Amino acid sequence: MAHDSAPATRPSAWTGMVAVDDTALAVTDTGGPGLAVVYLNGQFSTQGYWRRVLAELGPSLRHVTYDERARGRRSKRSADYSFEAAVRDVDAVLAARGVERALLVGWSYGAFVAAHWASRNPLRAVGAVLVEGAEPYDWLTEELERRIRRQFRRWYPLMVLLRPTGLTPRMGHRQMSECNIELGRIGGARALGPVLDAIAVPTRYVLASGASLGSRGDEQELIRAAVPAVAARNPHIRLSAKVASDHDAILRKDFRAVADAVREVAALDRPGGDGH
Repeated sequence: MAHDSAPATRPSAWTGMVAVDDTALAVTDTGGPGLAVVYLNGQFSTQGYWRRVLAELGPSLRHVTYDERARGRRSKRSADYSFEAAVRDVDAVLAARGVERALLVGWSYGAFVAAHWASRNPLRAVGAVLVEGAEPYDWLTEELERRIRRQFRRWYPLMVLLRPTGLTPRMGHRQMSECNIELGRIGGARALGPVLDAIAVPTRYVLASGASLGSRGDEQELIRAAVPAVAARNPHIRLSAKVASDHDAILRKDFRAVADAVREVAALDRPGGDGH
């Protein structure tokens, strides 16, 4: 296989299913000879959330998007919705599309996946853009665990009604709760800090302002406040932008800031880039 961001032959645009473990993921690959950029969705969102970012970046890059297990309209259900399964899915998609090296862009939950994958694969990761996620902070408490479980029980009837649209996952409320709670454990300072400290490729944060769905008061800003210390410890990591929109609207309202961060990291993979 060619040691490049794309196979030796020019890859064609492709949409289809990629088998992994006991499931299959709906994948879209724009093809082309450009640097491969893989987009990792929020915990219960879909690849459609990236459409403004992709339009802003245009055809000079090869864009690979996919829906995680039981998300969207076509990705299949699984017995495993763990975080490690989400990281394995990155490898499965890259292998299926013949991509050796890629720039990873993750929003919310996807930012944690991108950070872990980049940290574990320094020779394959061109870099990472972490949008409103992967901030090491001990936000999970016993009271918050109870609140998460209550929220998903309460939201579940509506989420079931919305499933045909692809906007809500085909998961039970307990599965969704556990997925969210697991993220709280993975995102704690002692768990995530070493992952971020080990990243050896250019990585940029794009942060929003204000709250997120399910958060209260200044909870989200307290989490974001962990990023400067991360950047101070690791010279490969920088804050690219802090924008006015909130956590849930950032890909819709501030897609240009996300695209700018992608361009910044992509440029460092070219001759003359400083690698930071």
